Amino acid sequence: MTQQIWYAAYGSNMCAARFDYYRLGGTPPGTDHLYAGFRDPTPPAKTTALTVPGTVYFAWQSPVWTGGVAFYTDQPAPGWPNGAVARGYLLTLDQFADLLDQEMYRTPGHGFDVSRVVEEGRVRFGPGRYETVVHLGDEDGVPILTFTAPWLPEAVEVQPPSARYLAMIGAGLREGQGWDTDRIVDYLRVRPGVAGQWDERELRAALLSTHDTG
Repeated sequence: MTQQIWYAAYGSNMCAARFDYYRLGGTPPGTDHLYAGFRDPTPPAKTTALTVPGTVYFAWQSPVWTGGVAFYTDQPAPGWPNGAVARGYLLTLDQFADLLDQEMYRTPGHGFDVSRVVEEGRVRFGPGRYETVVHLGDEDGVPILTFTAPWLPEAVEVQPPSARYLAMIGAGLREGQGWDTDRIVDYLRVRPGVAGQWDERELRAALLSTHDTG
C-alpha cells in the first residue's frame, strides 16, 4: 500500500498559508475555528502544479467565507467547462487522512482506506461536503487524491463566492501555477458560481484586493 499521496488542492488550500492551518493548527484570521493540525506537521515533501480533468464550481453557503466555496467534479454538468488546475502537496497517507478529518470538523486520527479509493476511483466515506475522495490519476507513480461533495453536478445550486474567498484562490493560483491576474480571471470567470454572477471588472478587483488567511 502506498505511503505517500499527492493532495490536489483546488480551492483556498492552494494558498500555502491557508493550508498551513490544517498542517500546523491554529485559528485563521476572521474565524473562530481552531484547527488541531496534523499529528505529523512535517512540511510537504514537494509541491507541484497539476492539471486535472473535470472542473471546479462554487456552491453551498459558507459561514466562514460568507459565500459559495469550491468543489470539484470529475463529471461536469452539460455546458460546464472541462479542465481544472490544482496545487499538489506531496503528503504521507496519515497527513492526508488528518486533513480529511479536519475538513469535516473531526479530530485527526481516523484514517481511511486509500487502496479502495485507488481501485474504485471515487469513494464516499460519509455524507459531508468533503468526505468523497476521488483518485485523479498518478504523478511520478504516486496517486493524486482530492476530496469533494457527493452531489450530482446537475442537481447542484451554485452559489457565488465572496471577494475574500476569490482573493485567497487567486493567491493560490499565483503561488502554485505562477499565473498573472489576466490568466486567473480567464480561469475563474467561466467557473459555475462565478459565471454570470461576477462582472469581469469586479472579479479582477477582487483578485487584486488584500486577502487574509481565514
